[in-house]
Amino acid sequence: MSAATVFSLASGTAMAGWLLLILAPRWGALIALIRFALIGALSLTYAVLVFVYFFRVEGGGFGSIAEVRALFMSDPVLVAGWVHYLAFDLFIGTWIAVEADKRGWNRLLQAPILVATFMFGPLGLLLFYITRATDASLTARKV
Repeated sequence: MSAATVFSLASGTAMAGWLLLILAPRWGALIALIRFALIGALSLTYAVLVFVYFFRVEGGGFGSIAEVRALFMSDPVLVAGWVHYLAFDLFIGTWIAVEADKRGWNRLLQAPILVATFMFGPLGLLLFYITRATDASLTARKV
């Protein structure tokens, strides 16, 4: 299977997970499906790509920017990096959604945080932390 095909399949899988997370009712079975089936499939894809291609890249590694650049000059390793982002961002998005549900947050409040997590990973996580801290301080004042 080509790197382009793996890229398309992984991206489609992640997009399906995000659409379910943002739009569908959050039943336990749905969260389990996203966590174990979708994120699990992305994680397995990542593992295969890394174990098959990572050590074949001459001059590649994590010791310098030049070594990282060499890694990403390889399409399969570049796709592995992309799949890494897809899996971790979806994992964090799922965690945010579950935590926000526990706090009773409206889905309209959650949606922009989840979209930010989907598009910009750590920025969405930061928004969640800020919103949670604000929510906690408001809740503390009510008591």
